[in-house]
Amino acid sequence: MDTPDHILVVDDDRPLLDLVARYLADSGLRVSQARDAVQARAAMASARIDLVVLDLMLPGEDGLSLCRWLRSRADVHVPILMLTARAEETDRVVGLEMGADDYLAKPFATRELLARIRAVLRRTRMLPPNLQPVHQARALRFGDWTLDTTARHLLDAQGTLVSLTGGEFRLLRVLLDHPLRVLHRDQLLNLTQGRDTEAFDRSIDLLISRLRQRLRDDPREPRYIKTVRNEGYVLCAEVVAA
Repeated sequence: MDTPDHILVVDDDRPLLDLVARYLADSGLRVSQARDAVQARAAMASARIDLVVLDLMLPGEDGLSLCRWLRSRADVHVPILMLTARAEETDRVVGLEMGADDYLAKPFATRELLARIRAVLRRTRMLPPNLQPVHQARALRFGDWTLDTTARHLLDAQGTLVSLTGGEFRLLRVLLDHPLRVLHRDQLLNLTQGRDTEAFDRSIDLLISRLRQRLRDDPREPRYIKTVRNEGYVLCAEVVAA
């Protein structure tokens, strides 16, 4: 019998926390609860967690800070689904930039939360089924850079390590899997975040900007990631298994 996925739900709203925990448990998941960052850190230290449902607004240390802490740990690559009571685009983008794998605005239906959890878990465990990668290798080299697909970080020509957020890693991996191919924004959003694009959703554009900074790529004369007007983005470098 397969071991159920272990979900950590972090939220200071006790009634909501209990409701979500019961629903997820009734849906066959193992659930732990935390009401603040201190309890969340303790839960992470005491058990293997498969996914964290993390509220943006927490007492004391907020969800963004806790998200940054999780992403700073080289030994932990747990997916994060961030909850926010605010639906503004900036809140969504900031959460994704801090390393969250997806977001869900409050109020939400528990059924949608379960669907998002399962989608994030599937996405982190397999490559997109509709696009097969060019290379199956632990390390991919392009230009002066090497991406370690297991450790999920970049190495420059001097061997200096550059850490990536979850969103940055997924976006770069998709681009490296399909070099010299123009990918539309909606394709990139679907492949990296498992959802269709929304009107005025510019999270991919922001992720591209952050990724260019990591690669020291001049957006005016990019060497690696070029913008194709009214189309999307393309990786303009040869990719080889290292």
